[in-house]
Amino acid sequence: EIIHMAENGLCKDGEQERLIAEGVTEIGGRLPVNTDGGLLGNGEPIGASGLRQIHEIVLQLRGTAGTRQVPGTPRVGYTHLYGAPGASAVTILST
Repeated sequence: EIIHMAENGLCKDGEQERLIAEGVTEIGGRLPVNTDGGLLGNGEPIGASGLRQIHEIVLQLRGTAGTRQVPGTPRVGYTHLYGAPGASAVTILST
């Protein structure tokens, strides 16, 4: 989270720690990140991490994420997958 927020254009480099400390990236924050706990909460099932991220975004957009649900009516979800050797993918889903 802290490394890739700036790389993905979600904030300026160096702002990550402040945004996290202020709660901006929490489920109820302005910019929810890792609503399902990310890799720390789910582990790293090689090859399945990207699918897990997309599944979480689908649940969020449907409003069926339970206790992880972002408040309001999310309209757009963004996933970023980064792995070795430098593979990277972004998926943007919207309703």
